[in-house]
Amino acid sequence: MKKAIFLIATFFVLSFAQQAFAQNLDSLYSIWQDQSQHDTVRVQAFSSYIKQGFLFSNTDSAFILAEELVVFGQEKKYPKAQSTGYNVQGVSYHLKANYPKALDYYQRSLKISEVEDKSGIASALNNIGLIYNNQSNDPKALDYYQRSLKIYEEIGDKSGIANTLSNIGNIYNAQSNYPKALDYFQRSLKIMEEIGDKSGIASALNNIGLIYNDHGNYHKALDYFQRSLKIYEEIGDKRGIANTLSNIGIIYNTENKHQDAIIQCQKSLEISEDIGAINFQKNACKCLYDAYKAMGKGNEALVYLEKMQVINDSLHAEETGQKLQQMEFAKQMLQDSIAQAETDRLVLEAHQEEMRVEEKTRNIAIGAGGFLLLLAGGFYSRMRYIRKSRATLQVEKDRSENLLLNILPAEIAEELKQNGRAEARDFDLVSILFTDFKGFTEASAKMSAGMLVDEINTCFEAFDAIMEKYNIEKIKTIGDAYMAAGGLPVPTDDSVKNTVLAALEMQAFISTRKASNDADGLPAFEMRVGIHTGPVVAGIVGVKKFQYDIWGDTVNTASRIESNGEAGKVNISQATYELLKDDPDFAFESRGKIEAKGKGEMEMLFVTIK
Repeated sequence: MKKAIFLIATFFVLSFAQQAFAQNLDSLYSIWQDQSQHDTVRVQAFSSYIKQGFLFSNTDSAFILAEELVVFGQEKKYPKAQSTGYNVQGVSYHLKANYPKALDYYQRSLKISEVEDKSGIASALNNIGLIYNNQSNDPKALDYYQRSLKIYEEIGDKSGIANTLSNIGNIYNAQSNYPKALDYFQRSLKIMEEIGDKSGIASALNNIGLIYNDHGNYHKALDYFQRSLKIYEEIGDKRGIANTLSNIGIIYNTENKHQDAIIQCQKSLEISEDIGAINFQKNACKCLYDAYKAMGKGNEALVYLEKMQVINDSLHAEETGQKLQQMEFAKQMLQDSIAQAETDRLVLEAHQEEMRVEEKTRNIAIGAGGFLLLLAGGFYSRMRYIRKSRATLQVEKDRSENLLLNILPAEIAEELKQNGRAEARDFDLVSILFTDFKGFTEASAKMSAGMLVDEINTCFEAFDAIMEKYNIEKIKTIGDAYMAAGGLPVPTDDSVKNTVLAALEMQAFISTRKASNDADGLPAFEMRVGIHTGPVVAGIVGVKKFQYDIWGDTVNTASRIESNGEAGKVNISQATYELLKDDPDFAFESRGKIEAKGKGEMEMLFVTIK
């Protein structure tokens, strides 16, 4: 039976009234753009816009949009905006099971929130608790949850209290401590009912139903599941509906009401397939298989057994990727522990050295001859040490400079070395290029984790070479997406054209790669590419693990151009077209005005080489 759905901290929990408000994404975006509004109102509207429109459906876009909140917070000296932006970025990695990155961004949010934002502190602590929960580190998860709960109780945030109680209940449920789990779930339900959070009420009812089901009290479990289902249907939560329907179907199978089980689980399967929820599909297929098998209908049972096997293969690939992420997380935690241990060791050695120096000082009076010999030996050793140190430092310096040039443009790296920092700069004309693999989830489900990483790496290595060829600056990769920019950090007259030529060559590579893989019977990707040209701000992000990045509406628009493109083609905006329309090397195919999410209707064109 599918375990409870737990929301990632109160940052993502919206009341029913908020959900209704958030349906009008255009309205939220308009508030964000309206500079006459108070900063608090603008940030709240934009964070709701990101959460409702992108966070759970397009995590990469959510990450990019959240960067605007971070920049806004930095420019306006408004920590709440920065904290919120980092929190969203942490969740975008969390949802992809990239726990080390998620933890990094949650800790950034926590550090900023510690200045004055208690709500932000509690939310970040809760999210970090979820990271450790996903790693099955119950003691550490529980510690973070309890610290979060204490703050929520101090500030009287009932929504935060209720959701943290659910998260704590989840830990006790996983430990089979059902009385404690039930207590926390019931306390959460009571508060959810007080504040009228229908989504939270439905989730708490489902959790309690799971407890009673595990105890064999099917009658009571069914009552809670049905109450949960009714609310999920009221608010149109398809994930909640699919999960609860399969839970009800499984109980009907237990009570030998197999025909009723088939009705519930068939509905669950249809909804799960519609929303792409693989785990829910597996539960529904298992329910249907058990029902048909119990009724002696072998052919029907076989259909769902085969579906289960296909789904299990997909889940296995997904779990393998998640395990790799978990291993990376464990590795990072170990490295942090080793680094701390090394720091402690150096402190101890320094102390011991100090004691030795003092002891040697006391013994100097033993004799002048001995002192001179010791002094001479010391000078000799020191000279050897200095020579070795210089050689080592030179090697490390060369290595650092090569690494810096590998992750930053040469001009920015030189500025960073000279001044210790690199100032953000405005650029009036930059062409932003975005790519995204079409059907990535479906294709990756057919590959092992190793094969998937190798295939993506092959494509991105080829893209890197193309960027170098056309003097285009690679900005970053986000999952299966690739982002680059022409015209910075040193603007050139041919940057727009070179960006389009690079995009066309990238599509040519992917087409050739797909043909080769198809011939070998191997999975392959198709790709969308979008380009938009306009002003941006560019600079270095952070002080640790920094990277050269770009911000501005041009970036967001380029992302929309890409997402509204077609596989195998290069889609460009009207702004880019206006700069290239007289170039004899290109042919353009107008697509007319196309509705772009958050942007309204936009003129788009396909571009090819004549």
